[in-house]
Amino acid sequence: MVRRYLRKVESEGSNPSTSKARKKRLKVAVLFSGGKDSTYTAYLMLKKHFQVVLVSVISEKYSLMFHYPNIKWCKLQAKVAGLKHYVLKAKKENELEVLKNFLKKLKIDAIAAGAIYSTYQKSRIEKLAKELGLKTFFPLWQKKPDFLKKMLKEMEVYITAVAAEGLDKTYLAKRFLPEDVDKFLKLNPPINVFLEGGEGETFVAYAPFFKKKIKILKWKKYFSKTSGFAYIAKATIA
Repeated sequence: MVRRYLRKVESEGSNPSTSKARKKRLKVAVLFSGGKDSTYTAYLMLKKHFQVVLVSVISEKYSLMFHYPNIKWCKLQAKVAGLKHYVLKAKKENELEVLKNFLKKLKIDAIAAGAIYSTYQKSRIEKLAKELGLKTFFPLWQKKPDFLKKMLKEMEVYITAVAAEGLDKTYLAKRFLPEDVDKFLKLNPPINVFLEGGEGETFVAYAPFFKKKIKILKWKKYFSKTSGFAYIAKATIA
């Protein structure tokens, strides 16, 4: 037994655990919108000790795949997180093709996304990953409202778009709190409390892996009939 240990030490160095440190870390591209789901996905990937890079796609209004409002502020989030960040521009009709062509050039092992219930988003990302020979991670898939409350306790999240009955202009630029989840669960007709699928969008000013907070100094809000946006006009690092 002692001889076996000595041979192990000789082959690995004085600390046998160093072999684990030398093991290549999985490099994961997180599809990053700056909202709560993609931000928390990045956090969970980092907790797994993966090497994380952020990829944001600037598409058009009402894209079914990617957020629209405040996407330009993702660069500030990446800065306070200390992560490499790539920004792509696309139109709705070619957004996945643009993403695919970029990921071909990026030396990564996997793609991670914050899809929760949207099979539309998940299936398209899985197809893209399969074509590129990449692994996929969907760590929030099928999570329940209690998990959303946990996310909102750990992050500072603001609602930046609403487009569902029961969500009026008072929610725009409002901090998304755990108690709001209970309010959303009581709405009739019911909505997806994660605000996935166009019912709402969010922006994260602080997450556990951010080194500093983002302070939003000014908003511009627009609301018409049953939908609206809250654009960040001015923000800084706190």
